[in-house]
Amino acid sequence: MPKMKTKAAMKKRIKVTASGRIKHKKQGLRHILTKKDAKRKRHLRKHTYVDGSDEGRLKRMLNQ
Repeated sequence: MPKMKTKAAMKKRIKVTASGRIKHKKQGLRHILTKKDAKRKRHLRKHTYVDGSDEGRLKRMLNQ
């Protein structure tokens, strides 16, 4: 059987940490920034972890 291909879009957007959790960048910081206050934009700059219920699906996309 041939090797499974990794989803290229996922490997660009998420990162698996050493402990196996998945980090991703928060949404909402691309456009329409004038109506968002500074506190909201500052918190959107941080990375966050994917919910546990989605981790298995995302790891399958990365073939891990």
